[in-house]
Amino acid sequence: MSKPKDNHPSRGDLIRLTARCKAAGWAGEHGPGDLAAVLARLDLPSHPDLLFGISTGDDAGVLRLSDDLAIVNTIDFFTPMVDDPFTYGQISAASALSDVYATGGLPRTALSIVCWPQNGLPGAVLAEIIRGAAEKAHEAGVVIVGGHTVADEEVKFGMAITGVIDPHRIVRNAGAQAGDALVLTKALGTGILMTAFKRDKLAEEPYQAAVRSMTQLNAAAACAMLKYDVHAATGVAGFGLAGHALKMAEGSAVTIVFEESDLPLLPGVLEQCRAGMIPGGERNREYYAPSVRISDEVSDEITAVAFDPQTSGGLLIAIPDKQSLALLAELQNCGHRDAAIIGRVTPRREHPIELV
Repeated sequence: MSKPKDNHPSRGDLIRLTARCKAAGWAGEHGPGDLAAVLARLDLPSHPDLLFGISTGDDAGVLRLSDDLAIVNTIDFFTPMVDDPFTYGQISAASALSDVYATGGLPRTALSIVCWPQNGLPGAVLAEIIRGAAEKAHEAGVVIVGGHTVADEEVKFGMAITGVIDPHRIVRNAGAQAGDALVLTKALGTGILMTAFKRDKLAEEPYQAAVRSMTQLNAAAACAMLKYDVHAATGVAGFGLAGHALKMAEGSAVTIVFEESDLPLLPGVLEQCRAGMIPGGERNREYYAPSVRISDEVSDEITAVAFDPQTSGGLLIAIPDKQSLALLAELQNCGHRDAAIIGRVTPRREHPIELV
């Protein structure tokens, strides 16, 4: 049974997990520029059975075991974005599972990753985090087989996930085609809202909306997309909508055009943008801006949302336009009520990403 919702405005005797970290959730990850500089120094791994991995910018890797079986591996962990430990565990598990769903794979096992202070936090809090993650893993049909802990000044929790997939049915983050529609399965703005939460500036309604989004599995969305001729898909996470779409555009040699008015937003996002609640998405903007053409008509708030680092975000799916409405209806019927068609794919132009 799920634990009752965290009623955060009266944070009461809750231990402030968010006060123990510099940045919340995926807003605390290394910026894309820092990561690119490190990877540029490395010889990327290759193997005849490695179907894709780091070289394509995917958040998961797929290794073929036989003609009809491959394994999907991914890992995901981050600092708390909420104070309730059970909810934090749920969000962490949902986020880790998402990268397997983006490939069309089925997650099967999980290993927990724990970074925990040696003093100052009771073990009961960690138990609640793990309990929340275990409930979400159970919902996904995933078995937690173990884990590892290290001492750390900041709390961090996440999971390494192993899934299975048919090598002939893999959905990659490259392969989008001109004429495709772009479907997003969740609303945007978790980074902005959780930054406001960390600063005690977020009301109850937008907080609960963000939590519902971050704890929702992308399992039903993945199942729905596999019924159609999907050309590409990717999870929208720490590099924001613009950053993850850029990987898709570059890998597909196309331009992706997003319509400002079509982007689904979580409640309160625009207000928090105007209040200056901008997280690590500024690092995203600095790095990705040269690849993104932003129309003069696009508001500053929507621009911020496009670069906002998402925690446990949705799937971005490139699908033939004639199938997009059917997929959208199925997504909304299976619980992804904020799913929307947010743009289109065109032949390659000067910029790989356009926001108009």
